[in-house]
Amino acid sequence: MKFVHIADIHFDIPFTSLSAREGLGEKRRLEQRIAFKKVIEYIKDNDIEYLFIAGDLYENEYVKTSTIEYIINLFKEIPNTKIFITPGNHDPYIKGSYYDTYNFGENVYIFNDSKIKKYEDSKVNIYGMAFTEFYMNESPLVNIELQNSNKPNILITHCDLNGSRDSDGFSYNPILESTLAQYKFDYIAMGHIHKNNLENKNKIFYPGSLISLGFDELGEHGMIVGEIENKTTKVKFVKLDDRKFEEINIDVEKFLSKEDLIEAILDLNLESKNVYKVILTGKRNFEINTREILKAVSTENVLKIKDSTKISYDIEKLCEQNNLKGIFVREVLSLYKNGLCTEEEYQRALEIGLDVL
Repeated sequence: MKFVHIADIHFDIPFTSLSAREGLGEKRRLEQRIAFKKVIEYIKDNDIEYLFIAGDLYENEYVKTSTIEYIINLFKEIPNTKIFITPGNHDPYIKGSYYDTYNFGENVYIFNDSKIKKYEDSKVNIYGMAFTEFYMNESPLVNIELQNSNKPNILITHCDLNGSRDSDGFSYNPILESTLAQYKFDYIAMGHIHKNNLENKNKIFYPGSLISLGFDELGEHGMIVGEIENKTTKVKFVKLDDRKFEEINIDVEKFLSKEDLIEAILDLNLESKNVYKVILTGKRNFEINTREILKAVSTENVLKIKDSTKISYDIEKLCEQNNLKGIFVREVLSLYKNGLCTEEEYQRALEIGLDVL
């Protein structure tokens, strides 16, 4: 049996983190559609029998009816492919949701219960479950009754492997990898983590998000294509996202002015399709205002500039001086050590004060 495994598409996500460049969020939403259409075209061209969507197909809060209809129309183009959807924490199966009110097609099976359910056909046994709320603190995956079968056993789930509670005290179907591994599934199709893990030895796979949603999702994005034959599972990753989010580090110590730094950023050899975050490192010789620099750079590629530099002063030597500079540095350092200001505030105060003095 041949299958495609995708997850975390997040249709109609606002892309607020991309607001620094006008129109990029809208462009990224169009690129979501293009990537999803590539999935459907791949399935048609390669006679794929099963499509697994492991949660967060859309953003429940933002998704438009037109987007749902777009998805359904694409599903109609692959009537011979069985599609299985396990709703996640961003698209839970709740009363009044699109999963609850729309017919996604005769070839689409949507798991609608937070308890494990089993779907069986002539080729495979498929187990799955749904988020029925926006979080799931207790996982039903700790107790799966897996029947012995000559057919492949597959689990589809949206969950946080080896996860824990977030800062608000919520969990998202947390389960230990060791617990899942003991069931001996032939393939476990996961969603929730936005980075793929094709190196996994327990047949527990995340495809990652279909396209990168921001700078916390570097690298390539796409889908997993798999085949199970005679209880042997083979998988490969297929890239779908033509745009990559990348980070570039620049050591500013050699620059004597803001203008030197801006010129260096403009001289970077950047791929036209990609989006970059420039991280400034090293000891700086001048005051850095990232907003001003970003505005001056004004390219489609450079989306963010992060200042991780430190001032070039020798603080220990300055503290030893018996003059205004020494008094100022000792006073600011005392505030920082007593927890009355952050490191960023401490660095900024030193820079401004010493420049004035």
